[in-house]
Amino acid sequence: MRLRSQALAALFLCATALPAMAQECGGDFETWKQGVAAEAKAAGVGAVGLDALEDARIDERALARDRAQGVFTQTFVQFSNRMISAYRLKQGAANMKKYADVFARADQQFGVQAPVITAFWALETDFGAVQGDFHTLNALVTLSHDCRRPQLFRQQLVPLLELIDRGVLPADVTGAWAGEIGQTQILPSDYLARGVDGDGDGEIDLRNSVPDVIMTTGNKVLSRGWKRDEPWIQEVRVPDEMPWDQTGRTNKLPLTQWAQWGVTNPDGSPLIDKGLKAGLALPMGRKGPAFLTYDNFDVYLEWNQSFTYALTAANLAARLAGTPPLDPRNPEPGLDNEQMKALQTKLEARGYDVGTVDGILGTNTREAIRKEQMRLGLPVDGWPTPELLGKL
Repeated sequence: MRLRSQALAALFLCATALPAMAQECGGDFETWKQGVAAEAKAAGVGAVGLDALEDARIDERALARDRAQGVFTQTFVQFSNRMISAYRLKQGAANMKKYADVFARADQQFGVQAPVITAFWALETDFGAVQGDFHTLNALVTLSHDCRRPQLFRQQLVPLLELIDRGVLPADVTGAWAGEIGQTQILPSDYLARGVDGDGDGEIDLRNSVPDVIMTTGNKVLSRGWKRDEPWIQEVRVPDEMPWDQTGRTNKLPLTQWAQWGVTNPDGSPLIDKGLKAGLALPMGRKGPAFLTYDNFDVYLEWNQSFTYALTAANLAARLAGTPPLDPRNPEPGLDNEQMKALQTKLEARGYDVGTVDGILGTNTREAIRKEQMRLGLPVDGWPTPELLGKL
């Protein structure tokens, strides 16, 4: 049965007594969908969008994928070596040449360079070749109803229904398991708010129109705080000894300070200070690869909260811009997945919030490691080692 307007109105009045969108989850699925429908109708979604919502179903595949992101148990070097392939570098360079005029417009309008957009395009879908086969509405409904992380997905439901209602997307549109759509995997809220008609045909088609994809991606990157004509990362060489407690992405210092402590370009030449500040990221500790991370690198973490993914995307963009392959150096042996879980359990017992004990070296776990390294008198580089596990 179709939801009646009186029922929708009553549900909306009930919803307004709760915090905005309350991120309600669980319970009877059909009753929960009625609450979403009330919210959508209040936002102006019409019959086409509401009918699509009523037909939406639970997708067990999306639930399984949400709980099995094992790719992020890889180290930065493992992940980046796999993702920054010869094909992506070659095809990326070819696409930057092929669509040079569109990239130039994106740079002029948004201040986002071609290699930055191209790196996301490569990593997300191999330049549109693999856009995902999940029924987007079913996936978002499923992940919003599920109580594991509803706050990440519920806010995308109404924008998707708006796009369907307007005819921008079909009700059966497919994409990634987490609700992203198109060649750079744009979320519905960004599709709605940041979409740009790059080819001038009066439509915004992020699945098939490369100019639309390039311009929209540039607009999205800018919206996350991108600073025109500024760098994002810079590979560097670090000395054997320095104040390791001063390292970390968020502790941004003048390049003169890093130079004073012995940080240099990879070839040993001195850093050139252009008046910017940067943090020093050590994704695999003080003996592994090292990068100065500027303000623009924070935008990569806005795109994807995984530090490993963000640094890989930033490094691929740097490679497309002409920098040589990174030097992996010789990092200390890390922990396997079970050892990481044991470490996270020990950190939790000490009062740290590491999120889920999942064996993934996320931001919270890295920060907890740094604090324990400081307490134990170890070099503070955020890298989990058997020595640290043993001392805890």
